[in-house]
Amino acid sequence: MAPLPQRLNTRISHCGWFKEPSGDSHWLSMALPALGLDPWSLLGLFLFQLLQLLLPTTTAEGGGQEPVPRVKYYAGDGCRALSFFHQKGLQDFDTLLLSGDGNTLYVGAREAILALNIQDPGVPRLKNMIPWPASDQKKNECAFKKKSNETQCFNFIRVLVPFNATHLYACGTFAFSPACTFIELQDSYLLPISEDKVMEGKGQSPFDPAHKHTAVLVDGMLYSGTMNNFLGSEPILMRTLGSQPVLKTDTFLRWLHPDAAFVAAIPSTQVVYFFFAETASEFDFFEKLHTSRVARVCKNDVGGEKLLQKKWTTFLKAQLLCTQPGQLPFNVIRHAVLLPADSSAVPHVYAVFTSQWQVGGTRSSAVCAFSLTDIERVFKGKYKELNKETSRWTTYRGPETNPRPGSCSVGPSSDKALTFMKDHFLMDEQVVGTPLLVKSGVEYTQLAVETAQALDGRSHLVMYLGTTTGSLHKAVVSGDSSAHLVEEIQLFPDPEPVRNLLLAPTQGAVFVGFSGGVWRVPRANCSVYESCVDCVLARDPHCAWDPQSQICRLLSSPNLNSWKQDMEQGNPGWACANGPIGRSLRPQSRPQIIKEVLAVPSSILELPCPHQSALASYHWSRGTAPAPEASSTVYNGSLLLILQDGVGGLYQCWATENGFSHPVVSYWVDSQDRSLALDPELAGIPREHVEVPLTRVSGGTALAAQRSYWPHFLTVTVLLALVLSGALIILLVSPLGALRARGKVQGCGTLPPREKAPLSREQHLQPAKEHRTSASDVDADNNCLGP
Repeated sequence: MAPLPQRLNTRISHCGWFKEPSGDSHWLSMALPALGLDPWSLLGLFLFQLLQLLLPTTTAEGGGQEPVPRVKYYAGDGCRALSFFHQKGLQDFDTLLLSGDGNTLYVGAREAILALNIQDPGVPRLKNMIPWPASDQKKNECAFKKKSNETQCFNFIRVLVPFNATHLYACGTFAFSPACTFIELQDSYLLPISEDKVMEGKGQSPFDPAHKHTAVLVDGMLYSGTMNNFLGSEPILMRTLGSQPVLKTDTFLRWLHPDAAFVAAIPSTQVVYFFFAETASEFDFFEKLHTSRVARVCKNDVGGEKLLQKKWTTFLKAQLLCTQPGQLPFNVIRHAVLLPADSSAVPHVYAVFTSQWQVGGTRSSAVCAFSLTDIERVFKGKYKELNKETSRWTTYRGPETNPRPGSCSVGPSSDKALTFMKDHFLMDEQVVGTPLLVKSGVEYTQLAVETAQALDGRSHLVMYLGTTTGSLHKAVVSGDSSAHLVEEIQLFPDPEPVRNLLLAPTQGAVFVGFSGGVWRVPRANCSVYESCVDCVLARDPHCAWDPQSQICRLLSSPNLNSWKQDMEQGNPGWACANGPIGRSLRPQSRPQIIKEVLAVPSSILELPCPHQSALASYHWSRGTAPAPEASSTVYNGSLLLILQDGVGGLYQCWATENGFSHPVVSYWVDSQDRSLALDPELAGIPREHVEVPLTRVSGGTALAAQRSYWPHFLTVTVLLALVLSGALIILLVSPLGALRARGKVQGCGTLPPREKAPLSREQHLQPAKEHRTSASDVDADNNCLGP
C-alpha cells in the first residue's frame, strides 16, 4: 500500500510583499504530482512541461509612463499601522479643523461637533462633543418637501472655521434650511449651543448635503461659495460677517452657470480666489462642455452705489487648463490647496482634476500646479465679451479705462466702469497649469500638500491624495517636476470616497474623514523598509537609512551625515556602498541568511518570493545560473520546483529596480534522503529552517490519493483526453462528410438552372409541374433517390 502524500505547511510573511491575495499558485503547487520513473511519471513530467508553456512568468510593471504605487497596503494590513476614531451613533465625519496649537482636531459630523485630542500618536481621544440637530419642525418640513428623512433631513456640518481665539463659526444644512452659529471655546473644549444663537445660514451653507461648497474666513469675514436655493440651481459667491457690507454675485447677470460646483476658496494679499467647475458658455461647438474656473473678488470691494448695489463689482473669472500635449484636457476640478512658499519662491496652487470623458472605459485624474503669478497676470489681461447678434464670445478690443474695471483700486467705481463689469466678467486668456501627476483608473477627490527637506537639504513636494474608492496615495515630486508614488493605502474594506483630508505637520500625520469616522495616517512608515536598499529605493523624503543601527528611520534632521538617502536617483549602489546594507546586497555579495528547505525526493516545492516593490522585475537563479527550465517554472512569483536528482542547491529570487539587482530571498533546497555537499562559499552564513508547501508521491507505479487536490488532477487528465478525442473525431468525420456530399444527386430540391425564384405569392403557390419532386422520389432521410 502506498503511503499517503506528505505535506508541510508554513506561513512566510513579510510587510514589504507586494502580492495580492490569491489561491492559484497554492492550488497549482499541490495539484501537480511528481511521479516515479514509470509510465505515470512520464505523464506527470509531460504535464509539468506543458504547464511551463501555459503559465506566464509574472513580473512587475515598472517601466511604463504612468506612475505606479511602489508598495500597496490593503485594509487591515498590520504593516501600515493606522489609528481609527469613531463614535457610536454618529456618521458623516465630513468637516475637519485643526486648532491653532495643532493639538486638537475639531470634527463636524452629522448633527454633532466633536473635539479630539491628537497629541498622542495613537487613536485620537474624544475631549467632548456637542449635539447640534435640526429641529423637529425643520425635519418635518424637509420630509414634506419630498426629501428623505433617513438620509437628507438632518443637520450636516458644512462650515467649521476659527472666528477668533475664543469662538468657532459653524454652519450646517439644518434639514434643507441652512443655519449658522458661534461656538464658544474653553480650553479647547466646546461649549453647548443655545437655540437663540442660531441664525439663518442661507448663502453660507448648501441646502443639500450632496452639493459642493467652500468657505474661508479672512480678517473676520466669511467668503463662501455654495448653492443659494432649495433646488440647487442658484450658485452664489457671498461675503458675510465682519464690518464690510454683505456682497454676493448677481444671479440675473449669469456670472455663474446654474450647475457651478465650488471646491476651494484661497485667500491672497488683496483678493480671494474661488475654484469651481461649471458648464462653459463661451464654446459654441460643444454641448455641455465642462470647464474649471478660478474666480476673483477683492477684499476691499464695497459694492456699487447705483449699479450693482450689494453686489460684487470686482468679480472676474478665468478658465483653468490642466492638460498634456496631444491629450484631452482634465476639465473637472475636484479640489485645490495653496502651498505658501518662502521669500525666494512663488506660491503655487495645487489642484486635482478629472475628465468628463472616459478614455478606454476608465476615469483618470491629474494633479496640476498653478503659479499665483500666472493667475494674477491672466486677471490683468484682456476680457471676453458676448456678441449679442451672433451669441458668440470674442476678445474685447475696445479702449481701456483707468482705473481698470475689476481692479482692487481704492474708492468707488464709476457707473461706466460698473456697466462694463456687468458684461465683461470673463477673462480672455487661460491659466495654464503644469501636470505633475497623471493617473488612469483612479479618481482623486481630496488633496493635501507639504514640503519635506531631504538629507541633501533640498525641499521636495509631498502630496497626499484621497480617491473615490477609499485609498490614500502618497506622491513625491522630484526636481524635474515628475512625480512618483511611494505607497498606496487602502483605508476601507468596502469602497467609498474620502470626504476630507487634513495635514497636521506638528503631529506628523494626515487625518482622513469619511462616513464612519476619522483615520489617523502617519505620513511615513520607514520601519517597513528592512534594508538600506529598500530604504533608498523607496525615495521617501521622510525616511533615511541609519547604518549604525541598520534601521530605516524617520528623518528628524537633515544634518545627519552618516545616514543614507538618494532622492534624485534612488541608487542603492552608490548610497549603500560604504555601509551595512542589511539583507539586500549587490549581486556578487553573499546572502545574509539562507532559508533551508528539506524535502523528500519526487516532490514539488513552492518557493515563495516576496514582491517588495511593484516597480521591480523578478527572476530566479540557481547559484550563478538561471533556474533550470526542465524542472521548474514560475507562477505568481513563486518558483514551482520538481525535486529530482541534481536539482537541489542554492535558489535565489532577484529583484531589479532602477537598474539595481539584489536578492530578495535565498533558499537552500536539499533532499532528506541524500544531502548535498555544503558549498564552501556559503560557509558561515546563518541558516533558517523553513517549511514550504510540497506534494510527495511515492510507491513507484501507485498514484497518490491526494485528499483535496487529486480529483483536480483527474479532472485535468479527463478533460485533456476529451479534447484529444474530440479533435480525432472531427478529423475522421470531415472526410466522411465530404464523401457523403459527393454521393448525393446534384440538383435535388433546387430550381432548374433556367428558372428563377418565384417573384410573387401566386407564382410560389403554382410552381411548374414538370419540376416538382414527388414524395416517392425522397427516402426516409430526405435524400434524393434519383430518376
